[in-house]
Amino acid sequence: MLWTIALILLALWALGFLAFHVAGGLIHLLLVVAVIVVVYQLITGRRAL
Repeated sequence: MLWTIALILLALWALGFLAFHVAGGLIHLLLVVAVIVVVYQLITGRRAL
């Protein structure tokens, strides 16, 4: 489940970074959140149901 959220956030970040330049630096917040989700998933090591 967290991997899905991370992939969606990464896709939205890439779309926002490459296609829409209206958000400026705030678009990088999506990348930071996605990285945090991936790191949390790796640290906890729990498998999704």
